[in-house]
Amino acid sequence: MPERRTPQYDDLVDHLVRTTALQRGEAGRVVLDVLAYFDETAEAYVRRRHRELQSRGLTNPAIFERIQAELPHRAVAPPQLSLRQLRRIVYG
Repeated sequence: MPERRTPQYDDLVDHLVRTTALQRGEAGRVVLDVLAYFDETAEAYVRRRHRELQSRGLTNPAIFERIQAELPHRAVAPPQLSLRQLRRIVYG
């Protein structure tokens, strides 16, 4: 896989290389991973967390309550969603 460039974040990549044990390619991937994390929409987060928690054996009532409690603590907190709205995001 070719390395994706982040020219607008070269200064951040340079900083990470100077202040950590990361190599330039690793630092670039870290920056891209962090950007992807902050770009995740509330709907994508709900779907991803539902899959993760379901794979751990949690039931839907527990999953949706947990997601509802987690959402306000996201980096960019979305509007508060009801349990019904969470279910609709996952199941349509």
